[in-house]
Amino acid sequence: MGLDNVAVQWPRTGKFYEPVDPAEFADFIGFAEKAPPHAGPAAALATVIARSATVHASAYTELIDLLLGLEGVLYATENSVSDEDPVIDPDGCEWLAGGLERFVSRHAPIGEIVTFETITKVMQSTLGEARQAEKELRWLDSRLGALLDEHSNPPVWNFSLPELDVLARFYRRCADRGFAIYADDGG
Repeated sequence: MGLDNVAVQWPRTGKFYEPVDPAEFADFIGFAEKAPPHAGPAAALATVIARSATVHASAYTELIDLLLGLEGVLYATENSVSDEDPVIDPDGCEWLAGGLERFVSRHAPIGEIVTFETITKVMQSTLGEARQAEKELRWLDSRLGALLDEHSNPPVWNFSLPELDVLARFYRRCADRGFAIYADDGG
């Protein structure tokens, strides 16, 4: 079983978090229905969100960690390590959505296919504009190097920009409506 990011009511009112009614995401089905043929993964993601208020997040964990510069973001490990529930609060959803939205915007001129190479290009360009660009680029090089396998091959990431846009919209919806994300790793 993989990682699911489940939209839940915030704050918790009892012993457990209450899942958000999928009707809060019903409009996501509209994207799925209107998606162009090459956007199959985006349409599938939008459909799952519309039906369950959940993202099957395993495929996105390394990407999100790289983009946001932390480890275990979608697992909510910051909370789970301290024996708190593995929950991303609405402010965390805002931060997550904002990072994804900025990435999608900066990647758009490159094209709709998102790979390790195009992610590297966007991040190098973005960090190259930072106040401490040299330090930031060294950090990026070390993060990218850590993602290589034992043969120095990069991860085989092949996302579509519309797919990452749908992902960003999920976290944006949670932030805007005051929902949290429960990170359910099946454990």
